[in-house]
Amino acid sequence: MKINIGIKENDTAAVAAILNKLLADEHVLYMKIRNAHWNIEGPDFHAQHLFFESLYNEIAEVIDEIAERTRAIGHYAVGSLKQYLELTQLTEMKYTKNDSLGYIKELLGDYESIIISLREQIKLVEEHNDAGTEDFLVGIIEKHEKTAWMLRSHLK
Repeated sequence: MKINIGIKENDTAAVAAILNKLLADEHVLYMKIRNAHWNIEGPDFHAQHLFFESLYNEIAEVIDEIAERTRAIGHYAVGSLKQYLELTQLTEMKYTKNDSLGYIKELLGDYESIIISLREQIKLVEEHNDAGTEDFLVGIIEKHEKTAWMLRSHLK
């Protein structure tokens, strides 16, 4: 059934492309956090293991919300690793050690990269008259800014 929410189909298609790129970024970030959770070593193992678990649980919720927002505006969410790797702006981790500071620095860079990208994408979403997605993306920025602050605080 054709969607009728007051936004032209070409506009929802453009917004869906933005959401799918974000979905890819969040999936790659999720896997990087899982990697940190699984492989962390050092005297702060237990605390960091639990911290990383809380982060990937939060990202899992964000991932689901992005996919559902994409469907709500009448498009399909990407769902394969191949598509995620084609769409993401993030890169794989390259470590020689599995210490918390290395993981935290890497993850902080990813969160900040996504935040910057989201600020740019919000302007585009606004041009496509999708106030709902604009508000949705602002919420993700707020969540990611809080996490970035927490990660940054570990590095002081």
